[in-house]
Amino acid sequence: MPKVAIVTDSIACLTKELVEQYGIRIVPVSFYSEGKVYKDWVDITPAEAYELFLKNPESFKTSAASPEDCLKAYREASKQTKNILCVTISAKLSATYDIAQVAKERAEVELPGTAIEVLDSQTTTAAEGFVALAAARAAAEGKNLAEVAKAAEEMRDRVSLIALMDTVRYVYRTGRIPKVAALAGSMLNIRPILTMSSGLVRFSGAVRSKEHGIDRILKMMRDRVGQSAVHVAVMHAYALEEAERLKERVASEFNCVELWLTEFSPVMGYATGTGTLGFAFYRDD
Repeated sequence: MPKVAIVTDSIACLTKELVEQYGIRIVPVSFYSEGKVYKDWVDITPAEAYELFLKNPESFKTSAASPEDCLKAYREASKQTKNILCVTISAKLSATYDIAQVAKERAEVELPGTAIEVLDSQTTTAAEGFVALAAARAAAEGKNLAEVAKAAEEMRDRVSLIALMDTVRYVYRTGRIPKVAALAGSMLNIRPILTMSSGLVRFSGAVRSKEHGIDRILKMMRDRVGQSAVHVAVMHAYALEEAERLKERVASEFNCVELWLTEFSPVMGYATGTGTLGFAFYRDD
């Protein structure tokens, strides 16, 4: 049995198979649609959530994970081991890191003898997932809490994220551009390309067509990894067929030692809308 249990939030976009394989506990992030509260990946599938989003985008709101849900994950993990590492979405994007710290303080009282570390992944989606996976894989090798945390920190410095939005219509919700500009960009069919840097999502360009955008993000990944072996997670927001085609291109154009397909957390739909494609990746140095 591993000496360390791994906890992460649902925005890490880990597949059910990976979660089960490594025994990772997932803290669900909540969202609201038409006044009803849903727990990400628990009460509803991502596809069902995006259908709600398309039905009434303006009623769709998001919320950070709750301290109680985080504490519940700690309780479950403590049944396996007394050492826990919790990997969260970037603290610059969400309050989840602070909430995980609050839950840790409660757990220290409720679960004496349990050591809990909370790590800011400084990224999001499957890039965060790769940070959690690095920790889980180190734990599976029998490493202690300090060594597992170090493995996660090293991955945090290696992993990259690139995403292509299908619309700029809802990006005003990030607070970065006015709503009127987002609507104008949507009418012009502008599709932003997003990356992560210093814990924040960055706009790294824009294209007019999806086809051109996919070519662009593949080139961006090629520029970063060259001919090296690479680990890749392909992601989509309610665009399964396009994502499967993108995965096929990644498999044919890169030397993948790991390649899996997942859905963006529906919480992402709050600012990206449906149709977003992207990938998280790192070189197998």
